[in-house]
Amino acid sequence: MIQHLKTGVLSILLSAVAMPAFAADPESCKVIRMAEPGWNDLAFTTGVGLTLLKALGYEPRSSLLGIDVIYLSLKNKDLDVFLGYWDPAMVAYYKPYKEDGSVENVVTNLKGAKYTFAVPTYVWDAGVKDFADLQKFPDQFEKKLYGIEPGSNQLMLDAVQDQTLGLSGWDVVESSEQGMLAEVKRHAKNKAFIVFQGWAPHPMNTELDIKYLTGGDKFYGPDFGAATVSTQVRKGYLQECPNVAKLLQNLTFDVDFENRGMGYLMADGLAPEEAGLKAIVSEPRRLDAWLDGVTTLDGKPGLEAVKAKLAL
Repeated sequence: MIQHLKTGVLSILLSAVAMPAFAADPESCKVIRMAEPGWNDLAFTTGVGLTLLKALGYEPRSSLLGIDVIYLSLKNKDLDVFLGYWDPAMVAYYKPYKEDGSVENVVTNLKGAKYTFAVPTYVWDAGVKDFADLQKFPDQFEKKLYGIEPGSNQLMLDAVQDQTLGLSGWDVVESSEQGMLAEVKRHAKNKAFIVFQGWAPHPMNTELDIKYLTGGDKFYGPDFGAATVSTQVRKGYLQECPNVAKLLQNLTFDVDFENRGMGYLMADGLAPEEAGLKAIVSEPRRLDAWLDGVTTLDGKPGLEAVKAKLAL
């Protein structure tokens, strides 16, 4: 009899060990405040995050803000999550918040990115292959460099101020990602000179015939601004909301996936969450890694819940 009891207790203990341990986040974690600066890559990845979090029972919200405002808001605890720290392009923005510990890195969510000046291939063929070549063609460029949203072009502004590049008197035209690319297409139609802020992942790399300029290591880093993208949170958030933290640690992407997802935004005209949903439905196998060890807000297995919610 005693032996049977021992065996029964042992079986129960082994079953408990074999089962995954699920623990719900506190109710205070239900609302998740996110932000992105209007860049299509970050709009798409944020859309994926919003879709997953909603399917898990959370209430995520995303705001469109400038980079400087995003960091100040994370420091002041007005935001919780930011999926778009480009390193090294945003090093200067992040530096004071890294030093005071108010913003924390979670995980590198993308490798193989790049970010630096670009020109149409016909401009490159005409002799503009390096940052130092820009000063040779001031009239053709109308002394203009085309950037994206105000607050996101500091490295381009720094290049203009660098006396060794001979760009004194040049203007940085700030508008938006869409506005900048519209100018690139307009100039390309007429084979006019234009230099602009280019990066990958982005559909511009397949839709436009462009080349990246050498010589920008001082501003963007080596290998054409070879970059990584990381997820960041406000100080203490990982400890306050460990289940969301687990999802954020799992949520990584690749360049091809983001190129396709950004195409849903730019070519198909989908909203970020619609693009995120389409990407997830197209590649549901990614859910296994993203939701490993993740629960719903109320502590139920996350993978099952998300598949049911998204009808996968």
